Amino acid sequence: MIKSMSKHGATLGVFAIACTAIVAIVAALTAPIIAKQEAKKLLSTMEQLLPSDSYDNDLFNSCFLSQDTHLLGSELAQKTWIATREGQPVGLAIETVAPDGYSGNILLLVALHYDGSIAGVRVLNHKETPGLGDKIDLHKSDWITRFNGLMVDNEKDPRWAVKKDGGDFDAFTGATITPRAVVKAVKRAVLYYQQHQATLYQQAANCES
Repeated sequence: MIKSMSKHGATLGVFAIACTAIVAIVAALTAPIIAKQEAKKLLSTMEQLLPSDSYDNDLFNSCFLSQDTHLLGSELAQKTWIATREGQPVGLAIETVAPDGYSGNILLLVALHYDGSIAGVRVLNHKETPGLGDKIDLHKSDWITRFNGLMVDNEKDPRWAVKKDGGDFDAFTGATITPRAVVKAVKRAVLYYQQHQATLYQQAANCES
């Protein structure tokens, strides 16, 4: 009886080890594929904001890390991609975080022309309420395109708030927190660009280091 139980336990142990090994192998094999798909999706998103005919460098690999807890919304470094044409800067795309979304962090991609005007904004990741706060997603509404072409005059620019707070941006019926968080995050990203423009285009690529 005891020998049978020991044998059964050993068999289960071997089975568990084998399963763990299989899962690890599958994860290792699929990780590069998933990473490649995510990179392709991200590049497609960037090209919606910075059309490929506006630059001639390898945009995806012209990436470096930027960090500013206040203006970029996170203690973690955020990726920045530089677009150039014939060696001259034409704009960039930078990740930024809205830490005060209704359901947590909202990861954004903010693209800027060299002059500081906004080329466009996209939501990369969020957990906002379906049917309410998720209207920040371009697949749900065109609200996010409201930022196209805008600039920020200064930190106290009164236009950069939802209308409920005296600004220019529409909120969503039943969901003010989400658009308010996004507006604030985009504004801070533009301010970050304004404060660091002189050095941003001189950074060496280091996202893979």
